[in-house]
Parts: sequence; C-alpha cells; structure tokens
Amino acid sequence: MERVSEIADRISAFLNSLAIAGAILAVVVMVASAGFQVVARYLFDSPPIWTEEAARYAMVWAGLLGASCAFRADADPTLFPQMRERSGMSGMGLTLVRAIGVVIFSTPVIYFSFFGTNTNLARGFLGRTLGREADMLGVSMIFFTAAIPVAFILILVHVIADILKKSSGLLSQESNRR
Repeated sequence: MERVSEIADRISAFLNSLAIAGAILAVVVMVASAGFQVVARYLFDSPPIWTEEAARYAMVWAGLLGASCAFRADADPTLFPQMRERSGMSGMGLTLVRAIGVVIFSTPVIYFSFFGTNTNLARGFLGRTLGREADMLGVSMIFFTAAIPVAFILILVHVIADILKKSSGLLSQESNRR
C-alpha cells in the first residue's frame, strides 16, 4: 500500500509542477497582453483587438490551474482548517468527507465537459466549443474551455493521492502499534 501511495503522490506532484508552470505561463501571457494593450492604446493610440481576449483567456487558465495547485498544497479555502492537522482515524474520516465533497462537485463537471445528451461527445461542453471560434483570436474555443476539465481532473488526482497517503500513514501507525 505504501508503494501505491508513493506512486500516486509522485504522479500528483508531477502534474502539480506542470500546472504551476502552466499557471505561471498564463499569468505572463495575461500581463504581457494587458501591458501591450496599455502601451498601444496610450502611446500609439491604436490598441490591437486581440489583447483583451488573450488576457481574459489566460486569466481563466491561470485561475483554474492555480486552484488545482492550491488544492494540492492545502491552501484552498476551507471552513475547518484544523481538520488537515488531524491524524489517525479522525484525520482519515475528515479526508474522506473532503474527498466525497470534491467528487460530488467535480464528477458532473468533468462528465458534462465531455458528454452531452445521450452521452454524445458533440453535445458535451468541449464538443460544443470545438466548433466555435474566439472572436478576436480566431482559434477554436476548446483551447480555452479545456481549462475547466483539466483543472477538475487534476484536483481529482490530488484527492486520490491524498486519500492513499493518509491511508498508508494510518496503516503504518497501526503496524507500529503492534
């Protein structure tokens, strides 16, 4: 069990590092686009039409990837921050309560991102945005809307890794008592 927990934690950490890099890149794109728009507007009196849209979509990616990173780091908002410090059976129980809440919220988001009516991929959120084009950038909207299922899938991976880590710790505590 400890080996499985370690592998899951490594996968979670690797995906988290990719998400951090993606969030940083998105913030850089957002700041550069907005900065370029300001310079073009006030110095050259000719702002490009695409900068606001690029900044907006970069902000969505930065926010969603950042949210998944915050979840992994236990820096997400919570009503009961003390629960994270609990160990033993009560800590495991609270971890499972948190996980159940995450699964209840994220599973429909992920499902309907891919599937629509009658499990039709074309009617899912991503399928519908595949054929739409961003107004000013001229690329498929799926490049922007994909941030939603990506972030929620990352959060689910982090939840699974957290459950396995807590259960592995619980099992090792039990074996030390014997």
